[in-house]
Amino acid sequence: MSIKNGFIFRFKQLVLMIVITLAHLVSNANATSGSILIIGDSLSAEYGIQSNTGWVSYIQEYLNEYNKPYKITNVSISGETTSGGLSRLGKALERYSPEIVVIELGSNDALRGLPLDMTKKNLSEMIDMSKGTGAQVMIIGMQLPPNYGKTYVKQFSEIYKLLADEKDVTLVPFLFEGFATNRDYFQEDGIHPNEKAQATMASNVWVKLRPML
Repeated sequence: MSIKNGFIFRFKQLVLMIVITLAHLVSNANATSGSILIIGDSLSAEYGIQSNTGWVSYIQEYLNEYNKPYKITNVSISGETTSGGLSRLGKALERYSPEIVVIELGSNDALRGLPLDMTKKNLSEMIDMSKGTGAQVMIIGMQLPPNYGKTYVKQFSEIYKLLADEKDVTLVPFLFEGFATNRDYFQEDGIHPNEKAQATMASNVWVKLRPML
């Protein structure tokens, strides 16, 4: 091999190495460009349904389908209250450094008859903690059945809108929108949605989440 040909060969190798390295760096950057933290209760923790069939899994599929390079971390726990969520949020924010925090809590507070001012205070602090890290925040609203009393039901549902307005965060008005009165979409307990409902729940969230990405 002549000196000239040897130089050309080495130059081509160098160019190829640079191209491969840049492609690798771009790929890694795209794969880890953002993270979404979801903290909620049984409605987000796949209670009573098969693993990976919940609305959170649908959201990850939407992200992949629309080439949105975000990874979801779901730290939801069945039975969780706003007090429990507040106590866990700090460590989750520190560990995962999310760009978006989705808060789906409050239903268990109401089911236990806890003071609504406490629920609002806890959610407010969770929003402030999340925004304090630079994350965008979404809160997911819920509604109670009428047997809890007209006043309590109204005051509970208003918590989410009030917080969204006060804190300037994204609101999903009602996670069960589109099927709340359809018994076919619930498990035998009449409280937890079944697999059939998860796609609708995901759609309710996705329409608000997508503009945040």
